[in-house]
Amino acid sequence: MRTTTDMRFKLVVIDDIKSTVEMIATKIPWDAYGIEVAGTAKNGQEGLSLIKETRPDLILTDIRMPKMDGLEMTRQIIDLLPQSKVIILSAYTDFEYAKQAIRLGAFDFVKKPFSIQEITKVVLEAKQALAEAYNQHQRIQSMEKKVQESLPLLRQEYFSRLLQHGARPEEVQSYWDELHVDMSPKGLTVMVIEIDHFMEKYASQPVHEIELVRFALHNILEETIQSAARGVVFRDGPSYYACIVNCSSPEEARQLAEACCANIADCTRFTISIGIGVSVRDLHELPDSYKSALSALAYHFYTGGNGALSFADVPKEREAAPRYAQEQEQELLHSLRAGNGEKALRELERFFEEMKGWTPLPDPHDIRSLYYELALLMLRVFYESVPVEVLQPFDRKLRDRSSRELDSLRAFQQLLMELCSAGCAWIEKERAGDATQLIYRAVDYIRSHLHVDLTVEHCAKQINISGGHFASLFKKVTGTTFNQFVTAERIERAKRLLIENYQVQEIAQALGYEHRRYFSEVFKKYTGQTPSEFKEAYLGQK
Repeated sequence: MRTTTDMRFKLVVIDDIKSTVEMIATKIPWDAYGIEVAGTAKNGQEGLSLIKETRPDLILTDIRMPKMDGLEMTRQIIDLLPQSKVIILSAYTDFEYAKQAIRLGAFDFVKKPFSIQEITKVVLEAKQALAEAYNQHQRIQSMEKKVQESLPLLRQEYFSRLLQHGARPEEVQSYWDELHVDMSPKGLTVMVIEIDHFMEKYASQPVHEIELVRFALHNILEETIQSAARGVVFRDGPSYYACIVNCSSPEEARQLAEACCANIADCTRFTISIGIGVSVRDLHELPDSYKSALSALAYHFYTGGNGALSFADVPKEREAAPRYAQEQEQELLHSLRAGNGEKALRELERFFEEMKGWTPLPDPHDIRSLYYELALLMLRVFYESVPVEVLQPFDRKLRDRSSRELDSLRAFQQLLMELCSAGCAWIEKERAGDATQLIYRAVDYIRSHLHVDLTVEHCAKQINISGGHFASLFKKVTGTTFNQFVTAERIERAKRLLIENYQVQEIAQALGYEHRRYFSEVFKKYTGQTPSEFKEAYLGQK
């Protein structure tokens, strides 16, 4: 900011007495005070022409002169150069005229005769007043510039508060005027916009690169929306924008959202997902539109993004959290422990296919929880035999809930299949070429054929070795005899079936026992309870 010490001012002197003009213009060291004498004149008419030509900051003029007096000239100077300071030179008899000049806007007057010191003093006071006015003007301009520069941030903060808390129409008009908001406070729809896979792609990029991308995307969204409707766009998170728009119908909002998706895809390397909220009448209902837009956006978990979903597309009645059958889970875990990747992948794909038939679609948060639970269960099984370094990449992805790598159903399914393949491949590799591979094949066969009469000879035949060799290998690999293993597997399967409310007779037949009584005796020997007692303990039934 300029100060009085580094500013230069122009001065003109107007008087019909030549000696007065010469004294003021030449006897005072104006240059030392930062003042330049821009010219002199001997009457009011010449003086006004000089002022128009040089546009001085300081004007010393006599009150009585030929062709135009000081009063008239003061009037015209005030109109022409309202910031300039006029100092009137007047004799004692012209004192009333001088006071009129002051009322017209002159800065001050000096009575004739005057000394050099008096003239210098009043001119420097006028100069100081000019400098202060200039600095005040600069401060105001600087503040206005800062306000303009911070306007986007102010708008963002203000509208972010509106999304959370709403406001009454009578409370917002002054804010909207200050923030230059060109839209109606009635008939509003919120859209929440997510940049697909943004943090995954740009997490390692420099901050300025990320900001350039966000700025470009913001501009495209703003231009698209404002070309068709009145609205505002602002950031709502690292990879999110929110838009508040005046739309006449839900269809108009959908078309606008689809146009945003298309323009972003056409003009950039990115795609976006948009959730369209319900339309609300007034600002105090805005949080309802925002929440419904977030709900709609969440369902892009199923689509993978690059599109717009309205809250009208979202199931309104929330169903019970989905589950997969316990039998499915056990089959999958058995396959994982055996390193049977082909069978484990089939079990996963069967679960994925069954999920496609769930109607209405479950809440995405419930599906995420279900998949996290399944993935962590798979990890626990693999940690029993697979080295930590093989599983760590999957473990990190699952435990980093802030990561956007698992932001779609397809991404989650892909992770589960990759985990399944990696873990089973390691187990299979370790067992390949070893006699234990044969035993694990037999174990798989046993678990899938518990309903038949399983004997050592029967199972040995399935892997083409002798019964005696099979029994010896089986004990060495599993740590238990063949009969003990088969009975233990049947009892575990029986427990699950009892919990699922099957009848004891049905279970006995399903597990290869001809007589219910014998099955009950074996069950009690291994568990300490009869099947009915076990079922009652778990289900509270008799």
